[in-house]
Amino acid sequence: MGSCHVAHDCKIGSNNIFANNTLFGGHVIVEDCTHTAGAVVVHQFCHIGSFSFLGGGSVVAQDVPRYTMVAGDRAELRGLNLEGLRRNGFSDQEVRSLRKAYRKVFMPASSSQSNFEDRLAELEREIELLESPSVSYMVESIRTSFDQGRRGICKFRSWNIS
Repeated sequence: MGSCHVAHDCKIGSNNIFANNTLFGGHVIVEDCTHTAGAVVVHQFCHIGSFSFLGGGSVVAQDVPRYTMVAGDRAELRGLNLEGLRRNGFSDQEVRSLRKAYRKVFMPASSSQSNFEDRLAELEREIELLESPSVSYMVESIRTSFDQGRRGICKFRSWNIS
């Protein structure tokens, strides 16, 4: 849409929708089927995962994992992009598996429950969940964001489910 800017050396996938005033710094990688709302700014060297949604006015300074939504001045994870998954034909079983995986990693039952790395490792040991290709891709997306000195993923809120 109008007034979008894709800087040097960006790699843009297929079937993306960039609303007005979406700006990508240099060397950004945008996978397939992503969607941005208006006035989104993405810092250089960030990686935007497939089927993700970037909320209006977001400033993205870290990677956005596949299948997630981010929003905010310093973008934070807000959950899975459930509407995007539905529109792109993900099965109910795939969505249930993704929700279960997302909750295990990003929404621990108590604040005293293990740290982020431990929760991610625990998820990787759950064979049943990893049999879902979508869950495997999401975990891979998160792991890759912490490789070789990269900045990691957008911060997430630790909601307690009691």
